[in-house]
Amino acid sequence: MNQHTAPEHPITLPTKLDIASEQLIDAEADSLPQPRVPDFHSRGAQIIFGLSLVLIAFNLRPVFSSASALLPEITAQMGLSSFGAGVLTTLPVLCLGLFAPLAPRLAQRIGAERALFGVLILLALGTALRGLQSLPLLFIGTALAGGCIAIGNVLLPGLVKRDFATRTGMMTGLYTMALCAGAASAAGFTLPVQRLLGGSWSLALSAWALPAIVVAVIWLPQAFARKVRTKHAGFKVQGLWRDRLAWQVTLFMGLQSALAYCVFGWLAPILRDRGMDGTTAGAVVSVSVMAQVITCLLVPSIAVRCKDQRLINVGLAAIAVTGLLGFLFAPLSTVWLWAIIQGIGQGGLIAIAMTMIVLRSPDSHVASHLSGMAQCVGYTLAATGPLLVGLIHSVTESYAATAILFVLLGLGVAVFGWGAGRAQHVTARTIAL
Repeated sequence: MNQHTAPEHPITLPTKLDIASEQLIDAEADSLPQPRVPDFHSRGAQIIFGLSLVLIAFNLRPVFSSASALLPEITAQMGLSSFGAGVLTTLPVLCLGLFAPLAPRLAQRIGAERALFGVLILLALGTALRGLQSLPLLFIGTALAGGCIAIGNVLLPGLVKRDFATRTGMMTGLYTMALCAGAASAAGFTLPVQRLLGGSWSLALSAWALPAIVVAVIWLPQAFARKVRTKHAGFKVQGLWRDRLAWQVTLFMGLQSALAYCVFGWLAPILRDRGMDGTTAGAVVSVSVMAQVITCLLVPSIAVRCKDQRLINVGLAAIAVTGLLGFLFAPLSTVWLWAIIQGIGQGGLIAIAMTMIVLRSPDSHVASHLSGMAQCVGYTLAATGPLLVGLIHSVTESYAATAILFVLLGLGVAVFGWGAGRAQHVTARTIAL
């Protein structure tokens, strides 16, 4: 697989086992010197540190699926149009792209651990602001939470890679499951929490600030236990933004993310519009998200053993779109089947998109920059998906027409997935400063 021209300076290329276990890229990969041995004083401290990272990951998805579960109530009581609801579901996704580039700078300036503590505090604040029954604060809180999630998305995998080098596969699996569990919990429990809180949608939304506060308290001593290492950029990457393959990887990432956030933002309202009660609709979304874990864990290890990944990329796109069409048109009695099908397809797409970043990169520094490009541009592009669903519903007063959008997004995922799946490396080069 590593048959292409080596970079200008000798850098260790990732092996297949590295690729299978390191689906996410270190935000500090351009920083020298990189710590090689974690400075834990005991195995117990390492376990607590690892569990804390998993708990942080759990908090990086409830913002998306909690609002989705209550979207009909929010739009009715706040007077939002379908387009306004689309903007609300789009805003945190847009922030994922806009704020991701800040993460490496924060990590280098104050340390990744302290940056994550700030992320948790501001995430709790943004989540709480969404529950004050103020339309401006609803949007401000959503944007603040989205920006925090963007930074956490980039920083967390770097800590996993830095401090669990011999257990990266296990930690990546736990991290992935925590992300899915956070989204699934918010989808499945937000409406029951609303009933427990007297039917208040605002209190149910703000309740998801509590887990972030609890984890911030747990994380506090770990955030300030270590000295911040001064880091100096030792490399730069040239030619990435002009590379065709890099853009194919980026657009593959962005379009599959658009499908994913359409599910997070609109699947519950779609099912409720078809006559399903809110609690059951939330449970369906929860099952679909948890089904993603299966392929999130399996697909990368399968992909790296293949000659290329073109058929895998196209096949997963077809499965994910088929599941979405089943939600729109199949009898509601079959909805649990479509939840599993869509989850398997979508989870596979998320995992393979991350794997493409590593497989298409000649070294870890190019991979770091390609990851930044794919997240910045890809998530910004992904924000158009939920927005268009809201716009289509606003114009047609029906969700059926969104089938056209889902098919077009799926075709885009397949086309760019075919290009990104070729067994090649981007032509960008890592240059030592």
